[in-house]
Amino acid sequence: MGLSVTLLTGGVGGSKLALGFYRIPACELTAIANTGDDIVMHGLHVSPDPDILMYTLAGVVNPATGWGFRDETFTVAKGLAGYGRETWFQLGDRDFATHIHRTAMLSSGATLSQAIEAIRRSLDISARVLPMSDDAVVTMLDTNEGIMHLQEYFVRYRCEPVVRAITFEGVSDAKPAPGVIEAIADADLVVIAPSNPLISIGPILAVPGIRGALRRRREQVVSVCPLVAGKSLKGPTDKMMAQLGYGVSPAAVATMYGDFCGTIILDPADAGACAEVEAVRMRAAVLPTVMQTQEDKVRLAQSIMDRFA
Repeated sequence: MGLSVTLLTGGVGGSKLALGFYRIPACELTAIANTGDDIVMHGLHVSPDPDILMYTLAGVVNPATGWGFRDETFTVAKGLAGYGRETWFQLGDRDFATHIHRTAMLSSGATLSQAIEAIRRSLDISARVLPMSDDAVVTMLDTNEGIMHLQEYFVRYRCEPVVRAITFEGVSDAKPAPGVIEAIADADLVVIAPSNPLISIGPILAVPGIRGALRRRREQVVSVCPLVAGKSLKGPTDKMMAQLGYGVSPAAVATMYGDFCGTIILDPADAGACAEVEAVRMRAAVLPTVMQTQEDKVRLAQSIMDRFA
């Protein structure tokens, strides 16, 4: 039996650490994926974060973007544009097949968990991949350009609007997907990926029951700080934290996570912030967190297992 690790993750950033754990033979990985990003496009249910995660673990992801398939074509998207449909949310041809399959399953009465499980099996992934909930939870942003879906902010407007507030529509009535609470309760180690704490980890934590399950395991919960030297390596984490008044620092992330997470891992570039983190009653550890190569990803995952499990 290997060491069981449960990872709470968003898309591109979190999938790097997920791949690190997945490449360690002694690790039994369960990934709980954010589905607050899910959106309906062209009548199809798109689940960006679970798909990014699964494409990454399957080794088929586009390495240049971190999402979609490698060597993708866009014939269908071009055809849709020819009919005058909006194609700001680019979907490749192989990606369309995933969304058609998932939507067909959902239309036939399957749950999101069952659809993701079918995709996982088809991609021959041995790790478990669970959505945070089978219920619809939609991340909406109140910005200076109006209220918009997270994907509009990210893709259509390229993170340019100023964010004033974040809401998770439907979350009060949502339940954790089957297996989520057990995966947190039974894991040898629970890890929070270096994903955006507001819009990638935040929706997972907002599902009733999940934050409480993490609190009960606080000493076994470790987070990887998504900031390095005051910046996010990818995405608007730093900008959003500043706009919403959290500050942009490891201590700010520690404050968000402190009630359920015992340790936060900082990159050596932020070693000087350990005292500030510990002042908010969270332990700080220093490990290289920048994951540029597959060796970096495996090294970080192995170091987390060796040090905290």
